[in-house]
Amino acid sequence: MVSWIISRLVVLVFGTLYPAYSSYKAVKTKDVKEYVKWMMYWIIFALFTTVEVFTDLFLCWLPFYYELKIAFVVWLLSPYTKGSSVLYRKFVHPTLSSKEKDIDEYICQAKDKSYDTLVHFGRKGLNVAATAAVMAAAKGQGVLSDRLRSFSMQDLSSYQSDPAQSGPSAAQPAAAQHRTRPIIRSKSESYKASS
Repeated sequence: MVSWIISRLVVLVFGTLYPAYSSYKAVKTKDVKEYVKWMMYWIIFALFTTVEVFTDLFLCWLPFYYELKIAFVVWLLSPYTKGSSVLYRKFVHPTLSSKEKDIDEYICQAKDKSYDTLVHFGRKGLNVAATAAVMAAAKGQGVLSDRLRSFSMQDLSSYQSDPAQSGPSAAQPAAAQHRTRPIIRSKSESYKASS
């Protein structure tokens, strides 16, 4: 556990933060030699980080695994060993140079397919959303008409004249109930009653 913590700290501080600051200095001073040196380092470090994800899963049980990672990062950074430059010039550059055209084609195809896939799923998502909105509106309209129907004049008049009803309106005399009916009537019914 201690080895893992120390390894993470070394990779973070010496593998990421120090090179990031040195890269900043190289860009600021416009020193092409330093710039190329740090670009080679970042390419190697990107590959190291990618491989590290899998090796941490499968090889972390090996004795001195984390200590070897620390040593590797120090070797990459060391101005005496120039590890990142050695790995880049001997392995990465020749491999990428020979496969560059294939990699570029693959990236271009992946971009095209990802765009087509995004458009396809975007259309499907919009169709699903539109269908859900229409269904919700249709259901909502049915619920609304049911609610309005429940408040129709017949329902209210039967509610008031229900003898089993308990409450203040049930105890009122018939004359008082008769006075409240015109209030409940709709405008069209009130108009017909007055004419």
